[in-house]
Amino acid sequence: MCGRYTITVSMEELMLWYLIEDTTIVHYAPKYNAAPMQSIPAVIHDGKQNRLGELRWGLVPSWAKEDKIGSKMINARSESLQDKPAFRNLISTRRCIIPADGFYEWKQQNGRKQPMRITLKSGELFSMAGLYDIWMDASGSKLSTCTIITTGANSLMADIHDRMPVILSREAESEWLDRNNRQVPDLMKLLRPYAAEQMRAYPVSAAVGNVRNHYKELVDEAEESAG
Repeated sequence: MCGRYTITVSMEELMLWYLIEDTTIVHYAPKYNAAPMQSIPAVIHDGKQNRLGELRWGLVPSWAKEDKIGSKMINARSESLQDKPAFRNLISTRRCIIPADGFYEWKQQNGRKQPMRITLKSGELFSMAGLYDIWMDASGSKLSTCTIITTGANSLMADIHDRMPVILSREAESEWLDRNNRQVPDLMKLLRPYAAEQMRAYPVSAAVGNVRNHYKELVDEAEESAG
């Protein structure tokens, strides 16, 4: 699964990467330990252009009776997207990208769990594939939420965990976002493990395990626990 990640680039870098002209995010700040049920930066396409705003992480289907279900839908398995009622109709209509520059996963070793941060070797921003939906409560208030799509681990991740977020290639970003693209079989082909040789993983502090911690030193390399 993918349950924590980082997005530490500036707003200017985000807008330049996704060709964004305007954003609805008023108070942007780097996230060193983004966690489920938080509002996170996300990119959608409105049919004409890309838009950058915030979605709450943890998908609440439009037909859900209450929004608490979101905490159980932080990830969507690519292999079963078309089988799940919460996701299957979103593939053709409500795709999004969650920008990131790293994600965390916990590696079992010596009877302990060692937190690892996984990034691109280049250190660049990357795009995690997601789906979003809009839920409305009884009073008419809208809640926009998202889920991060996962796939099987590549050879780098296999030593850490059996799942990883779907990271879209630079070329696939526009194809995934394009709202006019409803070719589901072609879209599903984009949901594959990213090239392991372009990624790296390194140990970080156990402090990342606490969602209340969100300072920049969390991304610093740490000594692996010896057990």
